[in-house]
Amino acid sequence: MSESFDADWLELREPFDARARDFGLALALSAALPARPRLLDLGAGTGSLFRWLAPVLNRPQAWTLVDADVSLIEFAFDTIAMRAVDVGFEVSAPNKRTLLVHTPSGAWRVDGLVRDLADAPEGLPLGKADGVVCSALCDLVSRRWVERMAEGLRLPFYAALNVAGDARFLPPHPADGIVARGFRRDQRREKGFDGPALGNEAVRAMAAAFRAQGFDVATAPSPWRIGPAETRMLSALAKGHTEAARRWTPRGGAAIGAWSAARAAQARRGALRALVGHTDLLALPPGR
Repeated sequence: MSESFDADWLELREPFDARARDFGLALALSAALPARPRLLDLGAGTGSLFRWLAPVLNRPQAWTLVDADVSLIEFAFDTIAMRAVDVGFEVSAPNKRTLLVHTPSGAWRVDGLVRDLADAPEGLPLGKADGVVCSALCDLVSRRWVERMAEGLRLPFYAALNVAGDARFLPPHPADGIVARGFRRDQRREKGFDGPALGNEAVRAMAAAFRAQGFDVATAPSPWRIGPAETRMLSALAKGHTEAARRWTPRGGAAIGAWSAARAAQARRGALRALVGHTDLLALPPGR
């Protein structure tokens, strides 16, 4: 089964994702879609991409949230409904698997599909979609997965927030290099998508695969910029880097431990910042 993430982490990262995604590429996707687009959201998690992109599209639309974890899809429905009501939209549920958000720009329909994406695009309802979208997914998948996706699609493909491999914590620390190398190795491990994960090679691999199929490909940077007041995110990032580095650098235990302690202390006193590079990608088939 492909790798999944817990709802707490996905909720924590959502505001950072929202302010990092490139607005220009989202508008280009919107322009390539029909008046009432139908979107497949792969690895949808808690529905954060829907909450960000649906207002950008700003017209009647239908989404299918695809995830292997049924509990995340249920969480997504609850969160979408709650936040829609918070901003004054009416919400209805014609059945247990469908949510309708009634907005001034028209109805936004949301359906859920429980599906392991390891063999995608096989098993996906591509014939009922006008575009395929995802966020923070394609650095987890393999090169073979990306090539199959490019070969199987004749629809716009939008992939936001692919890691760029240049995460930096500031101020500098002597063990930064050891931790960064271990973290990059961890990003390339097998994550259930038919081979080693692409990690920071994801955008290059996607661009090559889609261009080979005649798609026009555009990319844009979408970095997280995390300030010293955002202590919860900084602490979670430092902890994740520490755990990954320890898995892959067992002989560096003392240096990694010192790094972890220093970063935790800096986060507590508001003396830590981080920059985590990502890149968004949009691939449009010929004629779009």
